[in-house]
Amino acid sequence: MTYIVTEACIKCKYMDCVEVCPVDCFYEGENMLVINPNECIDCGVCEPECPAEAILPDTEDGLEELLELNTKYSEEWPNITIKRDAPADADDWKDKDGKMEHFSPNPGQGD
Repeated sequence: MTYIVTEACIKCKYMDCVEVCPVDCFYEGENMLVINPNECIDCGVCEPECPAEAILPDTEDGLEELLELNTKYSEEWPNITIKRDAPADADDWKDKDGKMEHFSPNPGQGD
């Protein structure tokens, strides 16, 4: 089992999760974060820290595509271990559905 970041993170990109991760397995894209499933130790401390409830265990049904997305982009995007402020409009996007159309494959700045 591993934890993954879901589409609920898109355009929110709260970073409360990165500062509690004991193994620094978060990677930053332009408008979301992902978890490297090969580095995640399944401790679960990140899940309750996410205001958008965007972190779930990969054992939940229907997350196969998101597991692939986390795997792919954690290999391409820079590692992030330091919490920065969320985008100014993060709260506006927090509870919106269907955010995959806003997904950006571009990397973020990382540490």
